[in-house]
Amino acid sequence: MFTGLIRHLGTLESRSPRSGGARLRIAAPKAALDRAGLGASIAVNGACLTSVLCDDRAWETELSEETLAKTTLGRVTIGSTLHLEPSLQVGDPLDGHLVSGHVDGLGALLERPQGEGLWRFSMPSFLAPMTAPKGSIAVDGISLTVVDCGRDWFSVAIIPETVKRTALATMKPGDVVNLEADPIGRYVARALEMRDVDEKLNRFAKRGFDEP
Repeated sequence: MFTGLIRHLGTLESRSPRSGGARLRIAAPKAALDRAGLGASIAVNGACLTSVLCDDRAWETELSEETLAKTTLGRVTIGSTLHLEPSLQVGDPLDGHLVSGHVDGLGALLERPQGEGLWRFSMPSFLAPMTAPKGSIAVDGISLTVVDCGRDWFSVAIIPETVKRTALATMKPGDVVNLEADPIGRYVARALEMRDVDEKLNRFAKRGFDEP
């Protein structure tokens, strides 16, 4: 699990193909490498990945074809800045919101303010039932609070400190981002989706096929 607070920034050094996916090499500061030992879980732009190698200047991870297809990590250019967050340890503060590191879908920056103001992002329509004003959403791994939303967009207020400490400083309209819905919204949406199914099963149990 993660909190959606970006602890470190890394740099994508290489992406090499391998059978069934790709391998990334990510340069990172020492504090990040200290948490990137073999088998460690680290969220990279919001996607939970496993360290398979770590030395004194970078760590490596392997991506499946599914991860390449469902996240931005297959298209991020070499040399790009990446958001890094080691997984939670017992006793760590939960300063953001619970983030699983499982990317739900891709969105894109629609508009950003010149100064302070609202940032607008697109999102897949299937995320709309899980997105609500005052709810949480993770954008490239950053825990943000939704201000407003529609069927295929949402807006968030981002403070200058967050922009300064993340790759948002260089983000421009059209740039694609990883999105993870609020886990509470996910389960509420699933419960509502299954409600009609449960009602039909209950009617069948009581009446069989005689009732529509």
